[in-house]
Order: sequence, then C-alpha cells, then structure tokens
Amino acid sequence: MHQNYQVAGSFMIYVTRKEHFNAAHRLYNPAWSDEKNQEVFGPCANNNWHGHNFELIVTVKGKPDPDTGFVIDLKVLGDIVKKEVVDKVDHKNLNLDVDFMQGKMASCEIFVMEIWNILAPAIAHAAPHAKLHYIKLIETPKNFVEYYGE
Repeated sequence: MHQNYQVAGSFMIYVTRKEHFNAAHRLYNPAWSDEKNQEVFGPCANNNWHGHNFELIVTVKGKPDPDTGFVIDLKVLGDIVKKEVVDKVDHKNLNLDVDFMQGKMASCEIFVMEIWNILAPAIAHAAPHAKLHYIKLIETPKNFVEYYGE
C-alpha cells in the first residue's frame, strides 16, 4: 500500500554523505620566487608534492519527496559524489591530473569551491526536492574547510 508522506508546517531536512579519497598537491604561486613560495607555503610548496587522506562531507537539504520520503536517495547522492568528484581526484595529483583544477591554486579553499560547482547542478538534476547545502573538506585531522556556496 502506497502512503503519501505529507508533513505540514515549515521544516528542512539535512542529509549527509561522507566519502574518502587520497590526493597530492602543491601550493605554489608561479608569479612568486621559490623563496617567497617557501616562506608563504612552507613544506606545502615542496617541488615533489605532498599528499593527504581527504574526507569529503556533502550535506543536501530539502523536504522529503511525498512518494519516497527521501530528500535525496543516499545511494544516488553517493553515486554522484563518487562519479563527479572522487573518481576524478582519488590517487591523483590535483595540480596535474584533475581537469577542473587546471590553472587554479590547489588550496583546499579553491578545491572545495570547484567541488561545489560540480555537485550543485548534479544534485539539483537528480533530486528536485534537494539542494546542496554544505561541503566540508577535511585535509588533516586538524585542518578542514567548509563551504556553503556563498
């Protein structure tokens, strides 16, 4: 028997998916000397790159679809994040191997904004009741960035 899930009132549900990937990068401004890059970025400017075990946390918000009860099917969300981001960055060099990072500073701040630009339309297309709300990119246990698309 089909039950329609109508809930009265104003509310918002937040659904979160976490993924993991490994990637290398180098923080380096080509307009600066090697000395200035070393001064500003320290070991992150290493000529031979450095890597991280990243965690990517993606939160979607919305009202549940009346037919499924889902804001977004978590399997669908996981598939989108994997196909659109993780498969493109896992075990890659962000500076050299990742098309959407070409010509950009490979800082976590820039990286998370580029991830947003990919995921927001993909999520909106897959789930009309859902909207990308928040991305958290964890670079190390002590360092992470959060982005709300603003």
